[in-house]
This record gives sequence, C-alpha cells and structure tokens, in this order.
Amino acid sequence: MRSANNVSRSPRSVTLLIPTLNEIRGLKAIMPRINRDWVDQILFVDGNSVDGTIDWIQQHDYELVLQTRPGIRGAYQDAFPLIRGDLVITFSPDGNSVPELIPKLVEKLSQGFDMVVVSRYLEDAKSLDDDALSSFGNWLFTKTINVFYGAKYTDAMGIYRGYRTQLLADLGLLDDRWYRSLERILGISGLGCEPLISTRVARAALRIGEVQGDEPGRIDGQSRVFPTLYIKVKWAIAYYLQILLDRFRWHEGRRRGTK
Repeated sequence: MRSANNVSRSPRSVTLLIPTLNEIRGLKAIMPRINRDWVDQILFVDGNSVDGTIDWIQQHDYELVLQTRPGIRGAYQDAFPLIRGDLVITFSPDGNSVPELIPKLVEKLSQGFDMVVVSRYLEDAKSLDDDALSSFGNWLFTKTINVFYGAKYTDAMGIYRGYRTQLLADLGLLDDRWYRSLERILGISGLGCEPLISTRVARAALRIGEVQGDEPGRIDGQSRVFPTLYIKVKWAIAYYLQILLDRFRWHEGRRRGTK
C-alpha cells in the first residue's frame, strides 16, 4: 500500500469503490477531501448519470465502469471484475460518508478483520440523515441480525464499510437468486447487498470490527433510491424479509470453508 499520514502499512491492497448516479454536486464537494494515496485503487461505477458526473470522473483521471445492471447490487456486479484490491471499501459520494474516516478504516482492516463497518450508532456517533422511520428501521434490522446470527453490530445496514473483496464471491453476495424472489413479489429491482453481507459474515463466524463515524446529511437532500415514503416502506419490508429468510436459505458459507 502507498504511504499515507496516520495510516498503518498493510500487505493487502485496498480499492475504494464509489457508485454514482447524478452525483456531480457531491463529487465536487467530497472528492477533493480524498487523498489518492490512502488506497491503491479508486474505482467509480456509474449508473448512467446525465448531470455531468461521468465527464467529471473522466476529467479527473479516475477509473470508471459504466453500469449495465440496475441498483446498487448491479453496480457491485459490474465493478467486481475490475476491483484489484484484496480489500474493498464501499463509499457513498452523496455526503453521507465522511472521507476523512478512510485512513481509520484502512488501519482497522490492516489488523486482520474480515469486515469493518463505519457505524453511525457506535458510542457517540450519530446520523444526521435519519428520520424517525429510518432510525427505527436501522435499529430493528441491526437488532434482528444480532439475535438471529449471533452478531454484535451497532450498525448492520450502512454502505460505508470495508471487507475482503473475495467475500463477495465466497458468500454468494452477487448471485441474483438471493434477491429476485423478493424483488418480483414487491415490484422493486436492484436490492442492495448490505443486509446479506452483515448476516453472512456473521454466520460464517468471520472477524467483524466497527469504527464510529457520523453520517452527515445528503448534499442534495432527497434520496434517489427512496423518493417517496411508499417506496421506502417497500424496500424496508424487502430488507427485513431478506434478513429473516437468509437464516433458512443460505448454507454455502459453511460448505465453502469461509467459517
């Protein structure tokens, strides 16, 4: 890994993966705060932005994948073959992820953790993006994962985390069969991987760590994934069912020796 102030050296390389969809304002505000030497690769995956995001990424000489499949899972699926790092950090450029926490996350990963989550609820960390529904939902989802899977998360749902890249394949996290039935029933597409990452890493008894980190509000304010309360509730139902059903549906992790 390249040297960086306050970052321990690690024999494992790190990719910063940044999914985008019309994030030009966020990129201009957030990316100047990211030191390229903090990680070994910065890889963008864009879901067909029309606001100048793609041009901005290319003008600043970042690696870019143009997304062909819907949703955040589709972004990971399209980017996975181009991730060079042994470890990957998933990062939101909309203002929710504090870039100055990247060195702290890299340092924690270098201590041998299989996954490290930037927790919005650890100790005195807080989320400025939560409303009453999302605050309760995140508490409920995290509590359920802890009870069902024997974990000790304080925040199991956030995108801002780092983990061994190979876990995406080893734990079947990019396999559409774990998502399509719920997407079809609820009439949605592109369910994210975060709930299943949390459940399967815990179930496989891998080493999990957390670092505390505030979640600022979105730079653009409105969520593009959940533009209405109705859609937000449908996705919440889908994620909760994911968490519950995965206990009974998924057994590959033990057979593949990830435990």
